[in-house]
Amino acid sequence: MKDTSLVVVFGGRSEIGLEVAQRLAPGATAVLAARRPHELDAETALLERAGAAAVHTYAFDADDLTSHRGLVATIVTEHGPIDTAVLAFGILGDQSRAEADAAHAAAIAHTDYVAQVSLLTVLSEAMRSAGSGALVVFSSIAGVRVRRANYVYGSAKAGLDGFCNGLSDALHGSGVRLLLVRPGFVVGRMTEGMSPAPLSSTPAQVAEATVRALRKGRTTVWIPGSLAALAFAFRSMPRWMWRRLPR
Repeated sequence: MKDTSLVVVFGGRSEIGLEVAQRLAPGATAVLAARRPHELDAETALLERAGAAAVHTYAFDADDLTSHRGLVATIVTEHGPIDTAVLAFGILGDQSRAEADAAHAAAIAHTDYVAQVSLLTVLSEAMRSAGSGALVVFSSIAGVRVRRANYVYGSAKAGLDGFCNGLSDALHGSGVRLLLVRPGFVVGRMTEGMSPAPLSSTPAQVAEATVRALRKGRTTVWIPGSLAALAFAFRSMPRWMWRRLPR
């Protein structure tokens, strides 16, 4: 029996991931998995101040698919079954570059879709074996209907959204659940230098809504909630009009 719940953030430097972890930290054992884990002192201190019983760091390269199974197995062996796994890694990439640079386009799709599918498959298998657990995955309004302005990133999110919906159905009755988070434009490091879109949110606002939805047992959450209506409008918009949207 574990004395505390185990919260693991894959992408341990992520602003949203850390905000979620802080809200789940009180009394929990937290694990931050990221590149250069020896440089996570500030993030570790943040979770300790938030009330984590213990914080551990592990090396994690999302793009190294062959490492996923071993990392999850190591965490489970050393700390017990994972109660909540937060997949908080991803890249926005450069759309203009991706339109001419096939390797860059593939790199965006690999990190934002392929790596997520790989890790989710490994995690869901481990959680099924334990009979419990929660997966938190970040999709995006960009994946609802892919736009000309960011179709490489948007298509990866669209694929991830579809995969998570299928996985959620496959997990039904297993004791494992998946929360799919669909935020709009998030003002943070990833979007630094970009003009905020309407209905923007901050990492803290995304985390607050995510944890609230997690505790309510929901399977999806739009952030802000009004984005759900906007997504419906996007799907209904004629192609000629959709093509002219600036962003």
